[in-house]
Order: sequence, then C-alpha cells, then structure tokens
Amino acid sequence: MMSEVIRAALVQTTWTGDKESMIKAHEDYARQAAAQGAKVICFQELFYGPYFCQVQDPEYYEYAESVPGPTTERFQALAAELGMVMVLPMYEQEQPGVLYNTAAVVDADGSYLGKYRKNHIPQVKGFWEKFYFRPGNLGYPVFDTAVGKIGVYICYDRHFPEGWRALGLNGARIVFNPSATSRGLSSYLWQLEQPASAVANEYFIGAINRVGIEDLGDNDFYGQTYFVDPEGKFVGDVADTHDPELVIRDLDMSLLETVRDRWQFYRDRRPDAYGDLTAP
Repeated sequence: MMSEVIRAALVQTTWTGDKESMIKAHEDYARQAAAQGAKVICFQELFYGPYFCQVQDPEYYEYAESVPGPTTERFQALAAELGMVMVLPMYEQEQPGVLYNTAAVVDADGSYLGKYRKNHIPQVKGFWEKFYFRPGNLGYPVFDTAVGKIGVYICYDRHFPEGWRALGLNGARIVFNPSATSRGLSSYLWQLEQPASAVANEYFIGAINRVGIEDLGDNDFYGQTYFVDPEGKFVGDVADTHDPELVIRDLDMSLLETVRDRWQFYRDRRPDAYGDLTAP
C-alpha cells in the first residue's frame, strides 16, 4: 500500500554561472533530499540555466535540448540510484526552431514518464518568453508515479485557473509549479494564488521560485518556495526570500479525502454551464 505521508522536496537556488555547475548543484540537492528521506523532488523553472527571458537574444537557444535527452537521462540514472521521483524543468528543443518550456517527469526507478509543456507564455518586460517558447500542446497530463499521481504547472500558468482544475480532474494529488518570478512584479500574488488554487482544487501544491539577481537584468527573484495543503495552509515555513534553500516537508495525503468529503467541489461543479468560458 502507498504510504499516506509523502516526504517531498523543492529546490530554490541561485544561478551558478554555467550549465554544468548548475546541474551538479542540483544533483547534490537531490542527494541531500534523499538522505533526509524525500521520495519526490522538483527543481525551479529552467533549472540548469539563468532566467534568460529577461533579454531577447538567440544565443540562449543553445540551452535547449531534446526531452528526453542528455540531462533527462543523467537524472534518470540518479533517480534510480536514489529511489526518488524527479520533476525536471528544462528548455526543450523538439526540432530546430521548435522550442518549449518543459518539465520532464522521472519515476523512482529511473523510468521516463513523460513531460508537461508550459501552456501560457508571457511577453512583458523582463519576461520575454514568446521569443523563446511556443505554447504547450500536450494538455494537462498527470503522471502515475511511485508517490502517486502528480501534475505540473509552470510559472505564468499559475494565473490561469482552468489548468489547475484540469489537473485535479485528471487525478493529481500533488501539483508542482516551478517558477522564476520577480519581487517587483508578482510578489503580492505569490502567497495568495497557489493556496487559493490548492483549496479550490483540493490537492497539495509545491510552489518553487529561484532566488537572486542575475547579470542579464534587474529581476530580483524572491524565493519563498513552499508547500501548501488543500486547506490553504503552508506545510511548515515558507523558504527564505534571498538565499538558496532545500525545502523538505511531509505531506499527509489523508487530508485529500477529508477535504473532498467536506466540500464536494468536484461533485457540484457545472461543466454544462461553462461553455462560454471556452468561446473565443
């Protein structure tokens, strides 16, 4: 039987200056998490690079790679070694000129389960993402892992309630939202939106944000990584606003049944009345 308590981990960190050292730093975080008993871990958005979307420069296309590909395979081996489910947010090249903001999901035995492609792509100052990414085209998959069914939403996606609900309808028990979001733009929303979405959709959310100011711009990534439960309560403390941190928390899955029996949001929803929401 699957344990009702899942020890889960999130990583917020600063840009090290190059891809290889960034990958090695995350391998170390994964090993630390496993040593503390974590069974699932998620990294931050575009985890092995800087947040290059602060500028529009084609030289950063070189960070893209196939998914699955070399970085995925490297972490598949580590996942198998550690017995840990991993969510790996990366820059994906499907083919030259066809690029996505993607997260690969790897099971605890090292098997590649699939990927989520970020559906909502911003194009505002400091977040020029349409220059780098096509909108996702894989829907809202949920992955059946060693820790149960998990989903992924990426950064700007979190402002759109429809995807949160789709992940719940598809059976997610934990949804990870890896992000790169800055202090001046959205910090007032950070501790509101994801707790509200956890309540509305009755699952756990792991919200990850990088930290620091990178040399590509003045975006101040403010951390505050956290887990929130389906009652909207933070699980333990919210992470630091400036420093790297490995967040490890125990998530009591029995709370999902308690909350769903209490509120019955899935029973009482009215899809027959929502047609106008998808009209152009």
